[in-house]
Amino acid sequence: MSEITVPATRSAASSAVSPVIAESTTARGRRARIALRTLQVVLALFYVIASALPKLIAHPSAAEGFDKMGWGSAGMYIIGVLELAGGIALLIPVLQSVAAVALSGLMVGAFVVQLTYFDGENAATPLILIVPLALIAWARRGHNADLLRLVRRRA
Repeated sequence: MSEITVPATRSAASSAVSPVIAESTTARGRRARIALRTLQVVLALFYVIASALPKLIAHPSAAEGFDKMGWGSAGMYIIGVLELAGGIALLIPVLQSVAAVALSGLMVGAFVVQLTYFDGENAATPLILIVPLALIAWARRGHNADLLRLVRRRA
């Protein structure tokens, strides 16, 4: 077990219980941070490799879908670049929350497209992806203030 330092402002009675609670909370918090970071890496890999890459290399399966929608290769490349940028941004601390919100918006659009052009064939996929993205956006919302400070400093 690791040692926990108790602040000097606490009473002797509360410090007898606090190290155990603090250690439990710290371990739980660390596991939660690791789980969240793992989720971000998995989603980033999904967006970069499984979703953006086929669009950016004009894989026949991706090109066929965009042709069916009438968006052509320009629409396919634009969506591919947005997914690539979002996947990479999920790994950059100051951009994590914003990237998750942006990718959620993209998934709302994908859901609508699945319903309108493809008769809802894979409509559940974007909805399923919105759940972990919303979790990331909420958990990393503290980084939004850092991003705002950076943007204001540049202006």
